[in-house]
Amino acid sequence: MDLGTWHIVFLLLIGYLAGIINTLAGGGSNLTLPMLMVLGLPADVANATNRVGIFVQTLWGAASFHRHGELPLHDFKGIFLPLSIGGVIGALAASYAPVTYLKPVLLLTMLSMTAIILIRPTVVIPEPGTPTRPVKGNPSAWVMLFLSGFYGSFVQAGVGFVLIMALAGSLRYDLVKSNALKLLCTLGFTSIALVIFISRGQVAWLPGLILASTMMLGAHHGVKFAVKAKASQLKWFLFVMTLCGSLAAFYF
Repeated sequence: MDLGTWHIVFLLLIGYLAGIINTLAGGGSNLTLPMLMVLGLPADVANATNRVGIFVQTLWGAASFHRHGELPLHDFKGIFLPLSIGGVIGALAASYAPVTYLKPVLLLTMLSMTAIILIRPTVVIPEPGTPTRPVKGNPSAWVMLFLSGFYGSFVQAGVGFVLIMALAGSLRYDLVKSNALKLLCTLGFTSIALVIFISRGQVAWLPGLILASTMMLGAHHGVKFAVKAKASQLKWFLFVMTLCGSLAAFYF
């Protein structure tokens, strides 16, 4: 496809913002997906193309968190099993079906999360020093991770909020480690989805790679902020982004 200068500029700017937002909370795809459709991509191609940037951003972000010692891996096998099962089913569904059916679910999830953070924040955001819980013997976490994998592979937009509810709310990781694990989880089911989308010829590589270049940069700066920020700052950033994500999901 042909891209004008302003198209490229907007893709670069949106990609950078989305990289920061996705690293610290979630919902960056609520910016990138509409932008790709404005360029004339059909919804299924825009959904597939968006995964190129997500793949690069999450790979870079997870590696950066790991370098800072904030990526806990002791229970990742347990986390990845339900996530990958949901991811395969969600990617196959997205490749053959419209992406609009899960929008009401996303909106309800984010509105609920916004209300919980405001009224009872410890339900989603554990107090410092709270011990983590393993996935084994934790059916609510298993279900949340399966749904995260399904939703993330199906449409991507807003999956960060669902993952934070699973990782911080059910498994009780703090927000920094939840964000680090969230990126690694997203990398897992995005890889599954991307393979399926590429095999079906649904990826527009030029806009996808342009987005990826600055989404990676946004992730780099997002990680730097996350490891230095106070827990209260991350909590309020998550609250604001959840609220913004809810509004974006409603209007777009």
